[in-house]
Amino acid sequence: MSKLKDNIAKADSFLSKYSVLSHHIDGVSVTSKNTFDNHSPIDKRLLCKVSKGTAADIDKAALSSQRAFQTWSRVSGKNRRDILHSIADAIDKRSEEIALLESLDTGQPLKFMAKAATRGAENFRFFADKAPEAANGLSMPTEDHMNYSVRQPLGPIGVITPWNTPFMLSTWKIAPALAAGCTVVHKPAEFSPLTATILADIATDAGLPAGVWNLVHGLGEVAGRSLTEHPAIKAVAFVGESRTGSMIMRQVSDTLKRVHFELGGKNPIIVFDDADLDRAVDAAVLMIYSLNGERCTSSSRLLVQSTIYDQFIEKIAARVRAINVGHPLDPATEVGPLIHETHYDKVCGYFKIAESDGAQTVVGGAAHDGPGGGYYVKPTLFAKAHNDMRIAQEEIFGPVLTAIPFSDEQDALRIANATQYGLAGYVWTQNSGRGLRMANGLDAGMIWVNSENNRHLPAPFGGMKASGIGRDGGDWSFEFYMETKNVCLAYGTHTIPVLGKL
Repeated sequence: MSKLKDNIAKADSFLSKYSVLSHHIDGVSVTSKNTFDNHSPIDKRLLCKVSKGTAADIDKAALSSQRAFQTWSRVSGKNRRDILHSIADAIDKRSEEIALLESLDTGQPLKFMAKAATRGAENFRFFADKAPEAANGLSMPTEDHMNYSVRQPLGPIGVITPWNTPFMLSTWKIAPALAAGCTVVHKPAEFSPLTATILADIATDAGLPAGVWNLVHGLGEVAGRSLTEHPAIKAVAFVGESRTGSMIMRQVSDTLKRVHFELGGKNPIIVFDDADLDRAVDAAVLMIYSLNGERCTSSSRLLVQSTIYDQFIEKIAARVRAINVGHPLDPATEVGPLIHETHYDKVCGYFKIAESDGAQTVVGGAAHDGPGGGYYVKPTLFAKAHNDMRIAQEEIFGPVLTAIPFSDEQDALRIANATQYGLAGYVWTQNSGRGLRMANGLDAGMIWVNSENNRHLPAPFGGMKASGIGRDGGDWSFEFYMETKNVCLAYGTHTIPVLGKL
């Protein structure tokens, strides 16, 4: 309890600097006349006022990014690398502040948010080290010509980030854009704006030139739409709901912007009867109940071979009942409150839907009376489900697991692929051939065999179907933020066809 009190006191002390969150445009803090309130999901108290960005604010930020691009795109990769390393160092120095305010703002347990700054700094360091090679291409000689490719930065990028792990996901998008030589206009989610302001301040203090990174707070309908439609913005990188991604696709069509979408998921974790069941239980519980279940790669559908279904559900249920739901600033808390009343109502609505569809509520299925009276729900496990139920098809985005039995490999693949989403998949089996067959057969952008979601920065990250367009990670990020140009040089040895010769 004393540690919780200490953390609350520290968080409130950090918070006192942010009574009103300003935009960051062309190197200057800009506060809007109109603001909106940002409340904590823990106890619903007002955390801060947030500047409500307008189309005019977005226009200033976009034009600032356009001007800054003319110089930033010509900064050497080595110099960009040095600045991005300075940003990473500054993130580490403010790691406690970032972790505490992220927990306060999102309801995510400190147990997980303690690593938010570390992961953000890792993103900047990784892409900083790749900055000197960002323009590199290929040599493609032929008998009479030398072809080679080079890459050049695309231009100002609109980055729109979500509310679930806002700090890390902001760095995951912004770091490669800057490393590539692009400039950025960042519109963070209105539900969790605090750490976006910290991140922009860090970048300025680290020496990033004015206009290279602009931040505009605001609502999606105004600030977000103005950003996606602005002609100076050459591409939009978005993380969020599939429905919002579809809206953005329509908004960018008139200006033919490039888009990169990391969207929703209804990811299966498939457990065969030859799996290491104890490790599979650990992974299944972690991947749906960590981060309050508010993660795109959560394993929200549990597909278990019928021969071990009852046994495995008992193991899962025992673990779910033991999950510690509490104040997110308590180091012992494993599940905290959901982000906002709107999302809380959505998640709770699925409890009635599951009952009406005939699923069995094994654990949870109700709101939770958590400390502070915020938006808590009980970690929930549904069994006796089938794949056409809404709880098996729709992204709930909360600590809710739906368990479905299957008979064999083909049945597992059929069930796993029978959804509009295709972000991630998890397979548990000690048969290596089966693991490979399942990985090849799953319609998902990322597959983990005998593992939870394990992040590897050089690897491609992204989904298929309604789960997204494009890939993050390693060189795949530069493919989005840069244009590839081919140059063809003749050796002077080939014959040029002649027309109209007299």
